[in-house]
Parts: sequence; structure tokens; C-alpha cells
Amino acid sequence: MGIDDLTPNHSRPQTESEHSILSPMDYESLLAQVVQLVEDAGLLLITEWQRPEGPRGSGDKADVDVEIESLLKPRLLQLLDCDFWGEETGHRLTGARYCWVVDPNDGTADFLKGHKGSAISVGLLEDAQPVLGVVYAPVLLDGDSDCVAWAKGAPCVLRNGSPIKATLTQKEWNQDSRVMVSTAATNKPEINSELCSPGCFVAMPSIAYRLARVAAGDGDAGVSLVPVSAHDVAAGHALLIGAGGVLIDQDGNSITYVTEADMQTVSRRCFGGTREACQSLASRNWSKVFT
Repeated sequence: MGIDDLTPNHSRPQTESEHSILSPMDYESLLAQVVQLVEDAGLLLITEWQRPEGPRGSGDKADVDVEIESLLKPRLLQLLDCDFWGEETGHRLTGARYCWVVDPNDGTADFLKGHKGSAISVGLLEDAQPVLGVVYAPVLLDGDSDCVAWAKGAPCVLRNGSPIKATLTQKEWNQDSRVMVSTAATNKPEINSELCSPGCFVAMPSIAYRLARVAAGDGDAGVSLVPVSAHDVAAGHALLIGAGGVLIDQDGNSITYVTEADMQTVSRRCFGGTREACQSLASRNWSKVFT
């Protein structure tokens, strides 16, 4: 299926009242449709990456970001007509029970610098709680792609369609632990090694994909040391819930999405993964990396 072949599963948008109560089977069906939409939208990101002259844009703004969100927005609202929070095309918050939360290319700045690993992130909130998440990284160092997904009622997180049996509750915080941090960590490896001990740090773009990889079992915690909005973390938060993990802020409090102010800035720093690792990491003096 290509981008131009995407067709909604309904002849008209389904209103939120028609989706007032979603059973686990409904969520399973919705998740499969969202995964398909996100993976097809990933073709735009792949094509942009492969441009001979490089991706269009500068700083933390890429042309393809708007194109991807403009593609996803109407199709997601066709699946479930509700509130919408997007990074590039604005938001509609009416107090509805459900809200789509979209980041079309989390990690844009690294993407434009030539770093692989940015990700398309789509989450769904129900009563301000993450209940569905899809994080898709279509351009990776190994030449492959990676899609991590989960929805309320599912027994486990899915990675490229396959179930991840292990959960974060089974991980121990020790010298074998891995902490996913930003690419900037490579500029100060000694400080980051100290702050991530007893584990080791893994530098990579995209907080959404860091959280997704943790939920998929690749690490114990994903960290962002800069303020994040709902679109950065809502999908990854859902994945962590599916994997038995947590997402907390710099004070050790759970991330929330209740108000518009919460959506704009959910935290100044965030830590997602096993409860033990996140609580330990949140208590440390991360200001060291900025001195």
C-alpha cells in the first residue's frame, strides 16, 4: 500500500459519541489501523532522507514534518473524530474524552543534521490518560525500520507486529542497565557515564523513540533533559504503560495531560522506564551536563 492508496475504514467520520466506550477488541482494531497509517506516512520520511541534496529545512523545522502531520491528521480523525494535538498543525481542545497527540518527526534537528533515528509518534489520550501509542522509526543506522505499538487491553507491547513478552517490571537496575539519552551526550561522555551509573548511556535522537525502545526491552530508562510537550512523549508514555513502566518528571511525579498548560509543557525533564531506574535518575544533578 502506498501513500495515495490510504483509504478510511469508514464512509464518514465516526463521532466520539459513537466511540464512547471502546472494548479491548475495538482498541486492537484501532491500533492496527493506526500502525498502518503511521508506517505508510513513514514513506514520506524515507523519501525525504534519500533526497540527493538532503532533507529540506533548517534548525528544528523540516518541510516534511508538516507534510506528514497534514497527511495523518484527517485520517486519524476519520478513525476517531475527537480532539487533536499536533506539533505542526495546531490543536483543537474541546474537553472531549479522547485526543489524538501527534509528532510527525520527533528528532527533527538531528534528522536535519544527518543523524538517523527520528520517529513518527502517534498517541491517543482517553480522559487525559495514554491508551494507545505507535512510535515508528523508518530510518535507522542498520538500514532497517522499527515500529513499537500498544493499546489499552493488549497483553503486551508489539514490535514490528511481534509481541514482546518480557516487561519492565522484570528488569533490575544494575551495571547491565542501559539509559537512552540524547545525541548530545557524546559531547560529555564522562559526565553522562557518571549520571547514568550503575548502567551505561546510549546516545540517540528522539525522546519518543528512546521511550519506545525502553518499552520494547532495549533499555531501563529513556531521558530528556529539556522541556517536552505532549506530542513528544504521549505515545511513548502509552508504550511504557503497556510494558509495565512509568514516565515521571524532574520531581518524580507522574506525567499528566489534564490541562492545555500540561500539554504545552508536560515536564522540564522526563524519565521513562522502570520505576527504580527513573526514580534514581530523576534525583540526580543533571545540570552538570549543561555547565
